[in-house]
Amino acid sequence: MNAETYAFLNQPGVGFFSMIVIGIIAGWVAERVTDSSHGLLTNLIVGIAGAFVGGEFATLLNIPVFGFFRTLIAAIVGAIVLLWVWRAIRSR
Repeated sequence: MNAETYAFLNQPGVGFFSMIVIGIIAGWVAERVTDSSHGLLTNLIVGIAGAFVGGEFATLLNIPVFGFFRTLIAAIVGAIVLLWVWRAIRSR
């Protein structure tokens, strides 16, 4: 595929501002799924960290992660895993 066939939100790679938006959305979704209560900054941090964790999971499973939507899905999965692990550690 050449670069012209990609739609606007499916460009390979994600920019700085897109990563902030992805982090906020992923952190918010993970917050709702895990029934947590965090602020905007915590959602951003959890979402961006979740993007890295989700990206590593995708690499282990040989799933390509590129573009806005695939990165968002990976970030949501990673953020949910991070919050789940955090709660498991904290409850001990």
